Amino acid sequence: MRLGVLYSGGKDSTLALLKASKFHEVVCLLLIIPSSDESYMFHRPNVGFVKFQAKAMGLPLIETTTKGEKEKELEDLKKLVKHAIAKHSIEGLVTGAIKSAYQASRMQRICYELGLWCFNPLWANDEVKLAREVVEHGIEAIITMVASYPLGKEMLGLPYSKALPKLLEFKKKHGISLLGEGGEFETFVLDAPIFKKRIEVVEWSVEYSSFRGILKFKKVRLVEKDDTDS
Repeated sequence: MRLGVLYSGGKDSTLALLKASKFHEVVCLLLIIPSSDESYMFHRPNVGFVKFQAKAMGLPLIETTTKGEKEKELEDLKKLVKHAIAKHSIEGLVTGAIKSAYQASRMQRICYELGLWCFNPLWANDEVKLAREVVEHGIEAIITMVASYPLGKEMLGLPYSKALPKLLEFKKKHGISLLGEGGEFETFVLDAPIFKKRIEVVEWSVEYSSFRGILKFKKVRLVEKDDTDS
């Protein structure tokens, strides 16, 4: 089956993509870029650099912007999915939804209306299991945003694999989601088994105050996997 992947650049949508690609043909990535941090549906930090991930995977990327207004942003998504159907003949849509009934139900409704299969390979899985799968599948992601106590500035830019022991501790003490499902943090994937090249962040800036911070990319480049100096 020909599938499009609703892709944010983070670890969850990458894990969903890898799971889908084992049994189906992934033919394109779909990206929604919200202009507001208040989007109910879509990831925002560094999404302008998803094009490098698409290039690293050798997959076409189709994208659109949205104002991020509740419910109205779904119309923008529906238009994007229609475009993917017309341009890439997709038969299904893959999402990285895990626990959000709000997100999953709306994705399913759009797919139903457009006659597509909605595939949510991570849905309702145990978060400890999924966190370990991210690492075991060789998904190299870094933390690009934190927005919850007790996540400090030192977490920004930290590889997810190295952050996981601390996140497990925070989960036990403070109820932090290991996957950032409550908006506690977000990630950006620099490499994965499906990547033909890896991404190197060349220039960046950090903004942080009162347990809220973001690592903003300024410049990235694609490098050969066996040559980080190319």
